[in-house]
Amino acid sequence: MQSTANYLWLISDLLGQGATANVYRGRHKKTGDLYAVKVFNNLSFLRPLDVQMREFEVLKKLNHKNIVKLFAVEEESNTRHKVLVMEYCPCGSLYTVLEESSNAYGLPEDEFLIVLQDVVAGMNHLREYGIVHRDIKPGNIMRVIGEDGRSVYKLTDFGAARELDDDEQFVSLYGTEEYLHPDMYERAVLRKEHQKKYGATVDLWSIGVTFFHAATGSLPFRPFEGPRRNKEVMYKIITEKPSGTVSGQQKFENGKIEWSTEMPVSCNLSKGLQSLLTPVLANILEADQEKCWGFDQFFAETSDILHRTVVLVFSLQQATLHYIYIHQYNTATLFQELLSRRCSIPVHNQELLYEGRRLQLEPNRQAQTFPRTSRDNPIMLLSRESVATVGLIFEDRKSLYYYELMKEDYSEMVHKKSEVIHYTRVTVYPGYSIPGLQCTCISIQKQSLTVISNICGLMLLLKPHMSSTAPFSHLTLMVFSLCLSVERIKVLLDSITAIYHQFKKDKAERRLPYNEEQIHKFDKQKLVFHATKARSLFTEECAMKYRLFISKSEEWMR
Repeated sequence: MQSTANYLWLISDLLGQGATANVYRGRHKKTGDLYAVKVFNNLSFLRPLDVQMREFEVLKKLNHKNIVKLFAVEEESNTRHKVLVMEYCPCGSLYTVLEESSNAYGLPEDEFLIVLQDVVAGMNHLREYGIVHRDIKPGNIMRVIGEDGRSVYKLTDFGAARELDDDEQFVSLYGTEEYLHPDMYERAVLRKEHQKKYGATVDLWSIGVTFFHAATGSLPFRPFEGPRRNKEVMYKIITEKPSGTVSGQQKFENGKIEWSTEMPVSCNLSKGLQSLLTPVLANILEADQEKCWGFDQFFAETSDILHRTVVLVFSLQQATLHYIYIHQYNTATLFQELLSRRCSIPVHNQELLYEGRRLQLEPNRQAQTFPRTSRDNPIMLLSRESVATVGLIFEDRKSLYYYELMKEDYSEMVHKKSEVIHYTRVTVYPGYSIPGLQCTCISIQKQSLTVISNICGLMLLLKPHMSSTAPFSHLTLMVFSLCLSVERIKVLLDSITAIYHQFKKDKAERRLPYNEEQIHKFDKQKLVFHATKARSLFTEECAMKYRLFISKSEEWMR
């Protein structure tokens, strides 16, 4: 146990570890309240005195709900090392949240908007005091639960922070390589000397990478085998990124870089939010600091997104739920034009229903007077002319990858999406590959069984008016059959996740005892078996039944 005059902590209660300091969970000696205690080590004192004092000076100035609070600066009783006593965040960091299997494809829309709002607010406060953070990443964005039960995200770790005006520059290097601005990456990671100086906008690049990671569950720039193993290709990707693109990936050894101006198909965010977010990411992920947006424009554009209201519209004939982002003062005319762009149904063919009644919107009616919508109670959209049913979008990649197997909680699966299993380039255990496993990344976009429940809900509503109930009965049986397949997959995913968590524990050990090593080998075999069976169930039963359901519902709709 270690202590200061007012606080104490166990060295086994480690929350985080860095080059110059460790962070522990500590308690106040008199009240017993929990705090995060940052203890500096001998290496930290090799830095110039002004650098040592910088974090204290920065934190003393800041006071904002989206920045971790500093409560005291004390000295450790034995070593006399400096100790920062800070706000304790029991829910871990944004990185912890993204590590959860249910967030394998990024955060749900509501949670992502909270991250967007809180990080922007915290950064705005930093810029008001002329402070550049220089190490923004998911691991430095802490999470707590507010009084209303919602997440609150807070910027932390100001060890690299310093005061810097918008037009001022610096030459020192800090940060984490996957989130580093290309100019800093060149010097810090590749050790190439150059005379470039860096401005406050380097934080914007890190924010762009962080937001992409939060929205998709993956880093935007990915060489084959990953950024840590292929640094030269990583540098090539981030410096040669074409304007307007938000990601670049090398899928094969020595393969070409595949650029994209859009989020991956597996992204959890609605197309409505993606269309607003993508231009922001494209303009802050600019290697050329002259082309990159400044903070003023970044704050203006993100504020525009956050001040919009969302109208949920379920397009019945397309079996798709649309999120329409508009301002409260926008009119019904603009709303229906946006809806037309999103679902390809011309305004003159749009028939709107709400709670079973026809919804007529006068052209000048403002969005703030529209009925309140939710996933369970959207506006229903019908086309006066026949349209093709779109359904959910599949992505089928047949490549040999190292993989990570993720599960979705069943309730998430039913209400949000049918992503069943996630194979990626990440190794479950370093140095192990599973030869001959043909990995298929199958992802289905967002609504999944919500689509079915909405269609079935309307069919129940219309059932008394139908001349024949045969199509309804047939579709209902198909829904029950599909749900049984999902239940079977859930059992397999539970087993896969249990093995995955055990592998993470094994990875933390330097060496496994003999018995544990044998169990580890058996688990590897079970992992292949469960994954293969889950994938087979998904492709041969779930996907097939879903496609059949869509074709039959299209027939019924006519």
